[in-house]
Amino acid sequence: MAEFPIEAVRGKFPALSLTDDGRRRIYLDNPAGTQVPQAVADAVSRCLLTTNANLGGFFETTVAAQKVVDAAHAAMADFLNAPSVEEIVIGANMTTLTYHMSRTLGRTMKPGDEIIVTRMDHEGNVSPWLQLAEDLGLVVRFLPFDEWSWQVEEAALKGLLSERTRLVALNYASNLTGSINQVKALTAAAKQAGALVYVDAVQFAPHGLVDVQALGCDFLICSAYKFFGPHMGILWGRRDVIDALQPYKCRCSSNVLPERFELGTPQIELMAGLTAAIDYFADLGAATGESGSRRQRIAKAFEVSIAYENRLARQLIEGLSSIEGLVIHGIIDPERLAERVPTVSFTVEGIAPETIVRQMNAENIFVWSGHNYAWEVVHQLGIPAEQGVVRIGIAHYNTAAEIEETLESVHRVIAMLRQQRS
Repeated sequence: MAEFPIEAVRGKFPALSLTDDGRRRIYLDNPAGTQVPQAVADAVSRCLLTTNANLGGFFETTVAAQKVVDAAHAAMADFLNAPSVEEIVIGANMTTLTYHMSRTLGRTMKPGDEIIVTRMDHEGNVSPWLQLAEDLGLVVRFLPFDEWSWQVEEAALKGLLSERTRLVALNYASNLTGSINQVKALTAAAKQAGALVYVDAVQFAPHGLVDVQALGCDFLICSAYKFFGPHMGILWGRRDVIDALQPYKCRCSSNVLPERFELGTPQIELMAGLTAAIDYFADLGAATGESGSRRQRIAKAFEVSIAYENRLARQLIEGLSSIEGLVIHGIIDPERLAERVPTVSFTVEGIAPETIVRQMNAENIFVWSGHNYAWEVVHQLGIPAEQGVVRIGIAHYNTAAEIEETLESVHRVIAMLRQQRS
């Protein structure tokens, strides 16, 4: 396998070289949003400066703007392995798109129909379905995750499915525990019961190759700003499913796919940045030895970045595990690193997560505390929602030296806080 070119990668991200009063920054807030390559910022700027027009006209800038929009849909089709660009819906963000799609799907449901949501999901893939159920008189069934495997188990899902199940909403990877679900198997079980499957891949997409055709689901959603792109969400919908749906939209707007699901004027400049983010992955694949199609180059990029991120995750987990009283909420077995993304959350007995994070932030180590919208996760685990966890999230531009410095900080901060308590 090709060696991961970490120095070349870091050179593409201007933010990584920023300092504050001479102090370096360590970006480990990546599950909430990554930094962007220079090429993404350049693409957004270039679009605003040279192709800034609305769509549908015949003059140069509007024609050029349409090409930007078309290119973004084509790039995302390659990124997700979608059969058609018509299956790619681009919008404001994951939550907004999910609310819109939930209301559209609600037109096909009736009182007494059932929806399954998991206790592993981000709230953006829970609340839209709960509120739809409240509006329409649907039945909601909650699917817990297994606290040994840290995954949603197929047997548990099968125990909830019935002839009334219309939709199963589940996530690919948890934004708190980092665990990756066996989405293909879960989807197969749901489809056998006749249910649609809606997959939140926001946390998985930065760390693993998505293949919607192989998964067999009906919808899959992700967020570009989690994988080095601009702030926008992308929804893939299976053609035969979305073509039959009637979305809420303006009467005079287009009825073709995917435009009828993309409300209002698109974020054209951000779509330019989206294409640049996908091409960043393709360029990384090329730099590590793949010369095939864009999809093949993207696949190679993930092959090398997953191996690199797993090394950093192992380093982080091993270092945290040596701290007495610290509990990692997620998979820690080094033999199961392939079953998690490199997002690691922990709590420390007797110390509020925010107290730890404030001290680390003061050292210019950027990490998060709180429930991070993993509302059902913290409640299943019995973690006080008002406190949550400390969350450290690795991206493939981080380094082993940064992880080591972060571990030193965690050790130092916890020791200091314990001393203050005694």
